[in-house]
Amino acid sequence: MSRKTAIAQGVPDLAALATQYGCGPVRFAGTDEALYERHLLFDSGVDLAAATARDRFEALARSVRDILSQRWLLTEKTYEQQNPKRLYYLSMEFLIGRSLENNVTNLLLAPLAKKVIEEKKLNLFEIMEQEPDAGLGNGGLGRLAACFMESAATLQLPAMGYGLRYEYGIFRQLLQNGWQQEMPDNWLGSPDPWEVARPNEKVEVSLACSFELSGGSLRPVPGRPSSLTGVPFDRPVIGYGGSTINTLRLWAAAAPGYFNFEEFSQGDFVEALTQTLTAETLTRVLYPDDSTFIGQGLRLVQEYFLVACSLADAVRRFQRGNSDWRLFPEKAAIQMNDTHPALAVPELMRILVDQAHLGWDEAWNITQNTLAYTNHTLLAEALEKWPLAWLEDMLPRQLEIIYEINRRFLSDVRLRFPGDEGRIQRVSLIEEGAGKKVRMANLAVVGSHSTNGVAAIHSDLLRKTTLRDFAEIFPERFNNKTNGVTPRRWLLLCNPELSRLITDAIGDGWITDLSQLSKLKAFAEDSGFRDDFRKSKRNAKRQFCEWFRWSTGQVLDADAIFDCQVKRIHEYKRQLLNALRIVVLYNRLRESPDLDMHPRTFFFAGKAAPAYRFAKLVIKFINNLAVTIDSDPAVRGRLKVVFLPEYCVSLAEHIIPASDVSNQISTAGYEASGTSNMKFMMNGAMTIGTRDGATIEMAAEAGEENFFLFGLTAEQVSESRSWYNPHWHYEHEPETREALDLMCSDYFSRNEPGVFAPLRDVLLTHGDYYMHLADLQSYLGADVRLRALHADCEAWARKAILNVAGSGKFSSDRTIAEYAADIWNVQPCPVPNKP
Repeated sequence: MSRKTAIAQGVPDLAALATQYGCGPVRFAGTDEALYERHLLFDSGVDLAAATARDRFEALARSVRDILSQRWLLTEKTYEQQNPKRLYYLSMEFLIGRSLENNVTNLLLAPLAKKVIEEKKLNLFEIMEQEPDAGLGNGGLGRLAACFMESAATLQLPAMGYGLRYEYGIFRQLLQNGWQQEMPDNWLGSPDPWEVARPNEKVEVSLACSFELSGGSLRPVPGRPSSLTGVPFDRPVIGYGGSTINTLRLWAAAAPGYFNFEEFSQGDFVEALTQTLTAETLTRVLYPDDSTFIGQGLRLVQEYFLVACSLADAVRRFQRGNSDWRLFPEKAAIQMNDTHPALAVPELMRILVDQAHLGWDEAWNITQNTLAYTNHTLLAEALEKWPLAWLEDMLPRQLEIIYEINRRFLSDVRLRFPGDEGRIQRVSLIEEGAGKKVRMANLAVVGSHSTNGVAAIHSDLLRKTTLRDFAEIFPERFNNKTNGVTPRRWLLLCNPELSRLITDAIGDGWITDLSQLSKLKAFAEDSGFRDDFRKSKRNAKRQFCEWFRWSTGQVLDADAIFDCQVKRIHEYKRQLLNALRIVVLYNRLRESPDLDMHPRTFFFAGKAAPAYRFAKLVIKFINNLAVTIDSDPAVRGRLKVVFLPEYCVSLAEHIIPASDVSNQISTAGYEASGTSNMKFMMNGAMTIGTRDGATIEMAAEAGEENFFLFGLTAEQVSESRSWYNPHWHYEHEPETREALDLMCSDYFSRNEPGVFAPLRDVLLTHGDYYMHLADLQSYLGADVRLRALHADCEAWARKAILNVAGSGKFSSDRTIAEYAADIWNVQPCPVPNKP
């Protein structure tokens, strides 16, 4: 199967690029001494004719890495010499996707790669499919971090990302009889050509306990101190144009040279390797199942391991060029991406007090001025709290520091708010009760100089609800930084035909200044441009259909409306609401076969947490709904439902450019921001959604008349919480009642009677907390408006173009520039070309 990609774009000066990258006269391919051929021969040990697709992928990737390596080293050397203030971005997730095509695009090597592919008669698609998505993240949090790192490099900011090198991703999602099945995601099963191990820069991490194997699980052993070794693996992060190549440093856990030879000699082979197995288990899996006690403990140790290794490394870099600790906040900005790295607060204090021997007040001033915190959620269950007893066993010194921070902080609060013991209890770093817990969000706010939300409504709700007490205590610390996505991956790379159309119309400046897309507004009135725009969308849909047929064997209708909801499966994201809409449409067609309705294909994709039963049942219902509709001749060819398993960055790159409609339908007030909404918008999809997250700002940029907004506002959700009764909608809305009755009549589960009863319980018996039924009729009304607009292809194209034109604000370049100016005070540090 062929695939048109960004590799076909642009004709830069290859001689100038060779000088920039310092790779001299060495050829990329075409001779026995060229990079590609040498890697095939000396790395894979194969003749060119016998090379497999995987061999060719690794040789291509390593050849690209050879080209960038000198620039990568020069970037770090420049930072060492100029000693600028650096950004250190701590995140448990970096959902980077595949790297080969992205790196080729950002290095401007597309013409060179295209030439090699043609000369070698390589199957580009087959080679691209050999690279797994890096299993370093789960959803929006990790994808945002990846966009941020790419934008920082494009803006020439001295930045480094810190994460963990998970051997296995969260899981590989399979579908069996409609149910989600989790399989290991061994993304490192083959060598990763992008990473470089740096064992000489390892870090030792001390714990106050050790671990033992018991019943197949690792259990802590209090009172027996142990240590872990953090081994860094570096990956290049290439800014567009290749001028700056920053580093994503991932830590792998290992035992510090441990091997009990005596136990091994006595035949106890497993016990001899216990410490090694313990250490390697720590970074084995992204997000161990935290529904179990052991899984929660492992998650806590993962978070501390990330923090301890990263801070030790950042301090080491600081000390290479500085001796005055008072300069640390002027040389290092450390951003905590959500609460996961919140232990950076006591850990940095421990370093400053115990190792640098600073006084408490000076250390606290440095800590607060160095650290900043991004909050990503309004959900109480997502604000981490760790049992205090665990910190007593594992990290007693850090707990002592937390106690002292809390004592001083609460003393100040009592002076400012005398007699307000309710506030004292709410803002305390320690949650009292039978099982005391440390509140990580409170710790992050108190220990940093900035707390930001990720969309205007989210930041406003943080100040007014979730973190209201802290916003009243520290009003100057709270700010908003609306999320963004990199236009290089999410438009230039994944949608080359639309990218060429945009560049032909307004030039290529938009690639690094997305605000220039506003120039497209004038082209919305150009009938020739509208026609070309429709053709680019049609071709993107046809290419997706080809890919889908190649990967599944199934055939799709490219002329149908592609209506998509792709995101993590969660009750507040309301995939069930979307499914109910489809049931209503299905009922309408069954009752009125002659109803005028353009063919539609509804796509769902996303993973449910393994222990989240409700979310997994929603996936099951969607798949049963798909099977039922496919088998009903009355609607065949008019409605189709497809659940795309194993949603990941690469799948998103296929489906987003092909989408006509983007569903952003979370309960208002619950989605922090969203980023898939932005990707759909800049690729020309129309949004049907609630006034939630960044969708509010997107509608403001494009004009609400160019969106299909519906449903309760966040204020209405909050105000109706005490009296909302879903039974009213069931009793007074015939289509709502018919859809629920059909869902629970076993019509969609004839071989599994009663399997969907829990869905009815959530919606009716248990009060419909996320207000699906409250918004269903409004959703259907917006759907009617959407279908009416689609019937007018010129009007649809005009509004879709205005959406693309209005998406310029939602570049991660803009977001990172705001972080750099308002929070980090980090300036660009251009890397000169080698003389």
